Parts: sequence; C-alpha cells; structure tokens
Amino acid sequence: MKSTFRSALFALTVATAATGALAVAGGARTPHGGDKASQGSTYTPEVNTGPDALRHIVQEQCMVNWIQKQDPAPCEKVFLPDAKTGNSGYALLADRKGGAHFLLIPTQTMAGIESNELLDPDSPNYFAEAWHARDLITRFVGHPVPRTAIGLAVNTAHSRGQDQFHIHIECLRQDVVESLRTSSAQIGDVWAPLPIVDSTYQAMRVMGIGLDGANPFELLAKLGPEVRRHMGDYTLVVAGMQFKDGAGFVVLTGTGPTGELLLDATCTVAGAGG
Repeated sequence: MKSTFRSALFALTVATAATGALAVAGGARTPHGGDKASQGSTYTPEVNTGPDALRHIVQEQCMVNWIQKQDPAPCEKVFLPDAKTGNSGYALLADRKGGAHFLLIPTQTMAGIESNELLDPDSPNYFAEAWHARDLITRFVGHPVPRTAIGLAVNTAHSRGQDQFHIHIECLRQDVVESLRTSSAQIGDVWAPLPIVDSTYQAMRVMGIGLDGANPFELLAKLGPEVRRHMGDYTLVVAGMQFKDGAGFVVLTGTGPTGELLLDATCTVAGAGG
C-alpha cells in the first residue's frame, strides 16, 4: 500500500545482505511470575528500548530474516501474504517478560487502536489472526487450553508503552473468567454495560468458533460517531466463551482500565501455575 515502506524494506534487505545479519535478541523463555504492571507490557529488547522497539524488531529483524533465510527470528512467526510489500502481513513475537504472553504485530507501520488502517475493509482481521495464534499459549503451557481461558487485548493509546500497533495474546485472569461465566446469560448481540470484577465495560457477544466473520474494531466504531473519532480512548478485549447456544466470544470495550489488565501471563486459569 505504501511504496515508501516497500522501498525502505528492500533497501534494508540489500544493505543487510552486504554488511551482515542484524543482531537479534535470543534466549530461552521462562514462566512469568511477577505482577502485571499498570502500563501495557511490551517487548523491549536491550538493543532498542524506545516506543518504536516493536516496529524495529519486526521490520528490521523478523521480516529481513524471513525474506533472506526463511527464519522469523527473533519472532515466533512471520506471515507475509504479499512478500513483495509486506504491507498486509503480521508477526508473532514472544513478550520479553516471559510467560504465556505473545504479541501479534502488523508488518506495516501502524500506531495503535486509533489507526485508520484498522477500519480499512482491505486490511487483515488482526483479531481473527491473533485468535488463530492461540496455539502458542497451548505450546507454552504444555497441554490444551480451553477457549474460555484465552483473551486478546489492545490497550488504549494513553496506556500503551509502544507506538506500533499490537494485540496481546494471553490467558484471562481467573476472576475475569469467573465473572464472564456468571454473566454469560446477560451478554447479548448489542452493546450493553457489563460489570467485570471491579470495573464496568460495554460488552457484546459474537457467535462462532472463530472471528473471521466479525471485526472487533468495526464493532467498536459502530458504537457511535464520537467513538469512531476517538478510538484511541478505548480499549478492546476479546475473550473466548462457551454460551448455552454454542461457542463464541465476548467483546469488551471502555475508556477505563486498559484491557491488558484483564489478562494473566502466568495462565493460572489453565493450570500453568505461577
């Protein structure tokens, strides 16, 4: 979509081939045992700790390694449907703090939830792709994780620590799972207030085993014209659900506590321990 990005990518690829591979951050991952910070946690390797770290990691390391060597390192995976541009692709990266915590990051430059690209009908359904990537949680935990334990979150613009759009893929907190289970009969097909632990979010349900037919960003924008103009003020959380009439999801949004705080990288709810 953006010729400048395409030119920059291939210029970088040629330069890297001539001067040697870029340094990558490696190391084994261990379960995350600390408390979640009030700000959104981010992958901020020592080689780049600024707010553009995720963008640099994906565009300058993961994509280059994938194009040159078919190796996504330091990412878990790189998906490029159009290898010539990379504009509609994404990468999956383990969060540097460890645990059952992964990030889906578009390969194109995109700031966050306020980005217009997220409402472009030609853009990928990033939430659907993040849900497909939940097998990373299962692999880390070491046994099957039920859909009702998985949560996806995008933080508000003011609470995020990175200026490259990303979706957190983790387990839900135990108390959040219990709250959603208790309230499941109250969740309908239109937005309505729903108390979750100590906060109230707008909630609606989406039926189906996957999210390919529903884009949570579009659902958020339909809350009203003011919401569409101020998307950055809102957080989005998608949680797997099992309703009485079938599998589905609950989509949560609000301008209060950011969505990542409902997640738990220790995956205690799935028996992963702390």
